[in-house]
Amino acid sequence: MDQRRHDARERARELARTSLERGDATGWFEALYREAAGDTGRIPWADAEGHPLLVEWLASQSAPASGARALVVGCGLGEDSECLSRAGWNVTAFDVSPTAIDWCRKLHPHSSVRYTVGDLLDPPSEWLGQFALVFECYTLQALPAALRERASASLARLVAPGGSLLVVTRAREPGEDPGTLPWPLLRSELARFTTLGLVEREFDERESSQGLGPTRHFRARYTRH
Repeated sequence: MDQRRHDARERARELARTSLERGDATGWFEALYREAAGDTGRIPWADAEGHPLLVEWLASQSAPASGARALVVGCGLGEDSECLSRAGWNVTAFDVSPTAIDWCRKLHPHSSVRYTVGDLLDPPSEWLGQFALVFECYTLQALPAALRERASASLARLVAPGGSLLVVTRAREPGEDPGTLPWPLLRSELARFTTLGLVEREFDERESSQGLGPTRHFRARYTRH
């Protein structure tokens, strides 16, 4: 990890601690994007392209049906959203940070992606059950453990009948110290989706080095009947 990325991550942790002390689990995202003031180097998860585990997965898939809708959760600066759009998906992407959404629109002025402000913990009712693909990358691991069950339930509710939820997250084993934010997830935490009306279809444990050095990841896909 280069020094700028390290510094950006430490600043994100500092902002998160302050926000959590106030009882606000997600307010630090807006603080981070606003403080970055257009400098992508100050966003620890910002990259110029889609996540490698998403890119790899898309390469193994057939083209989606015409007009098939995808939702990107916690879209950040839009790299994954644009990747899905290029693959043929009709993409809606949301983030809890208004500054991040404004930034996406400036970075991708000719994009067909619909970028909008939204909260995974309280998604719009018109989104429920509407997406053939929901992509979640790194949002759950940035939430305190007490909120992950609620966030997971929201994710499951967004998936249309016959649709898929694709999750990418850092991974840890039982008994392993989760350390500091971002908190790697246990496989048992992802297994919660199977109690929420979804069926596990794919589960891979892989290494990915997107800006972080090699780290263990889970990539899992769940479907709704």
